[in-house]
Amino acid sequence: MNRTYVTTSPGGLDTASFPWRLWQKAKRLGVWDPAAIDLSRDREDWARLKPDERDVLLRLTSLFQAGEEAVTVDLLPLIQVIARQGRLEEEMYLTSFLFEEAKHVELFRRYFDEVAEERSDLTRYHTPCYRMIFAEALPQALDRLRTDDSNEALAMASVTYNMIVEGVLAETGYRAYHAALARNNIMPGMQEAIQLTKRDESRHIAYGVYLLSRLVHEEGAGLWERVQRRMGELIEPAVGVIPEIFACYDPMPLGLRMDEFTDFAIQQFQFRLGRLERAVQGDLGGAMEGLDD
Repeated sequence: MNRTYVTTSPGGLDTASFPWRLWQKAKRLGVWDPAAIDLSRDREDWARLKPDERDVLLRLTSLFQAGEEAVTVDLLPLIQVIARQGRLEEEMYLTSFLFEEAKHVELFRRYFDEVAEERSDLTRYHTPCYRMIFAEALPQALDRLRTDDSNEALAMASVTYNMIVEGVLAETGYRAYHAALARNNIMPGMQEAIQLTKRDESRHIAYGVYLLSRLVHEEGAGLWERVQRRMGELIEPAVGVIPEIFACYDPMPLGLRMDEFTDFAIQQFQFRLGRLERAVQGDLGGAMEGLDD
C-alpha cells in the first residue's frame, strides 16, 4: 500500500492556514481543567436560592449538560471525513475540539453533583424544540457522514453543529446563564467556568464558519442555496427554545428577559450568515477576517 505522509513531504504542514491558527490557540487557551474550578462559594450560594431560582438554574444547566454530551458523541464522523480527505491541519485542530466538548460534559456534571447535589431525571426540562435540535437534527446530520462524505453532507453537518447548536443555542444560552449569575453576584466558580467554555466554543464556531466558507466557495451557488435553506429551517426551533423556557415561569427568576436573548440569538444568526455570504461572493479572506483574534 502506497501512502503519502504530509509531514515528510516537501510541503509539510500548512502553518499559515486558518485551522492551524485555531490549533495554536487551542493549545494555549483550551487546556483548562473543569476539576480545578473552585465551586465552594457556588454551593453556599445554591443553599440560599429560592425554589424558582434553583429550578431555572437546573433547567439551564440540564440543557447545557445534554447538549454538550450530544455534541461530544456526535462529532466523530466529522473528524473522520476530514481525516479521509487528508486535511491534516484541520484534523489536528478537531482533536482539540472533541477534547474541549468532553471537558464541558465534565464541568456541568460537576455542577449537578457538587453544587446542586441533584440526581433526578433532568430530561423533564428538555422541551420539544430542544429535542428536535439535539435528538433529531444533530445526530441525523452527523450520522449521514458515516456513509456520505460529500461537500453537501459536510455543509449540512456544519450548519447544524456549528451555526445552529453552537452559534445560536450555545452562545445565547451561555449569555443567559452568565447574566443570571453575574447580575445576581452568585456562583463565581460557574461564572469563571462559563467564560472558559465560551472561549472554547468561539473557536469551534470559527472553524464552522471556515469550513462552510470553504465549501460554499468551492461549490458555488447550488450548495449556498441548500445551506441557506437548512439554516432557515433550523433557526425557528433553535430560537423557539427560548420562549419554551420562559413560558415555565411567571415571573422569570434572576432578572432574565426573553427579548434580550431572542434578539441576541437572531443577531448571532444573521452575523454568521453575513460571513458566509462574503465567501459566496468570492471574498473568502473577508469571511474569515478577525475570527481567530
